[in-house]
Amino acid sequence: MNAIFTISAVIAIVATLLTITRANAVHALLYLAVSLLAVAMTFYTLGAPFAAALEVIVYAGAIVVLFIFVVMMLNQGPATIRQERAWLAPSAWIGPSILAAILFAELVWVVREAHVAGTILNAASATAGATDPKAVGIALFGMYAVGVEMASLLLLAGLVAAFHLGRQDD
Repeated sequence: MNAIFTISAVIAIVATLLTITRANAVHALLYLAVSLLAVAMTFYTLGAPFAAALEVIVYAGAIVVLFIFVVMMLNQGPATIRQERAWLAPSAWIGPSILAAILFAELVWVVREAHVAGTILNAASATAGATDPKAVGIALFGMYAVGVEMASLLLLAGLVAAFHLGRQDD
């Protein structure tokens, strides 16, 4: 498990660095998705499958989709469409695909090992205390309810601002 954790952590670091250094927003989003999946894999190897699932659902799913939606809304015309087609050439997918394939191979190996040792839930609860979804919901919407609502309002304000910036006045 230490090797899987180390490989996942290295992939997370490399993908994050590539996210920061890419000038192309679409390429950066691809690497961001891989980075978030790698962080989810590290959570899983640490014995926190629920945190890993939340990482995939909330961040890799919802937040990255929101970013892609905003990038699509900021489309500025035919020149941008030609530029995006050039950006989405198959060569742009090589780096994220390799990193994601390594993560998928790790996930298959970890799940197979967990099934050999017992069920996934038993293996996870043996390494760390299991957290049920109700406890996470109570924590998020208990004393952190104001923070969660402020974050949602901030995302909504960003979406409205992106719409107004991307809108073409005729």
